[in-house]
Amino acid sequence: MPVRINKLFVLCFLLSLGTLSAQETQYKVGAIGFYNVENLFDTIDQPNVRDTEFTPAGDYAYNSTVYYHKLANLAKVMSEMATDVTPDGLSMIGVAEIENRSVLEDLVAQPALKDRNYQIAHYDSWDKRGIDVGLLYQEKYFDLDTARYLRMHDLFYADGDTVFTRDILWVSGLYDGEPIHVFVNHWPSRRGGEAASAPLRNAAALRFKLVADSIQLADPTAKIVMMGDLNDDPTSPSLDKVIAAKSKVNKLKSGDYYNPMYELFRQGLGSNAYRDKWSLFDQIVLNEKLARDESGWRYYQTHIYNPAYMYQKSGRYRGYPQRAFVSGRYVKGYSDHFPVYVLLVKPVK
Repeated sequence: MPVRINKLFVLCFLLSLGTLSAQETQYKVGAIGFYNVENLFDTIDQPNVRDTEFTPAGDYAYNSTVYYHKLANLAKVMSEMATDVTPDGLSMIGVAEIENRSVLEDLVAQPALKDRNYQIAHYDSWDKRGIDVGLLYQEKYFDLDTARYLRMHDLFYADGDTVFTRDILWVSGLYDGEPIHVFVNHWPSRRGGEAASAPLRNAAALRFKLVADSIQLADPTAKIVMMGDLNDDPTSPSLDKVIAAKSKVNKLKSGDYYNPMYELFRQGLGSNAYRDKWSLFDQIVLNEKLARDESGWRYYQTHIYNPAYMYQKSGRYRGYPQRAFVSGRYVKGYSDHFPVYVLLVKPVK
């Protein structure tokens, strides 16, 4: 079981990782997050990509002014997350709904994020809309070894059409000296209904699990983080049955997976809203080794980052996440999803 820390306060920082203290024990702290940034496109009409609406001549009148305003909004949110426990905020953050690497380069160059010197892991996927996933990371926390992808081009809708969806980004390396594997996901949507589309998300879940299981067999010390917009809740079959992610740390056995988002979902909390119903599609799942390691990095807390300014204040979507686009126009918001993050702690020796 993870050590229960009733009250945390910042004492000092080692390797720029926050060091927390409770009951005479000091802990390093690291933060890892995920954010669906809602259609972060550049303004260029790319061939073979369905991005025309996100150009100056498109339906959204998406020009440089809009683009850089959206970048600044996203950078503000990311720059604030987890800074109550570590001045560098998120050591890693996975992102979804980004058009290409260049938009990530523009994002990390924003004044709110520039000093963190985020590095980028990204591959172009086969998604029909031209959107991908990516990972931003600070090198002083994470030493990258390998970045690769798990192709998702062999999925099919019930009518036989190929599902051109986002690939899974798989990044591995050392997190403050410990081997870690990070999987960034954006699973198939609920097109055609939740039940009809569930097999597609189950297939994506299985693709992750087969690789993650093999990692653990080869290296029992490896720690695994699976994050993303999964288009499913913690209780959906993809999480509950395919990955078999447990809701309690004390239920874990070696090689199992832990879903810390389950308890938030049980409390009625969510990261996105649709038709006046909250869902928790944005999730972070950990393997057993990371969930409860007593000597190295282990899980401590989960958060949905949703300060008051990120809520829509009026109109049809009052109380929802303050999104960037509504009815074909840019409304100067952030995203239709709230970001999420987990805190990890490690005893200081």
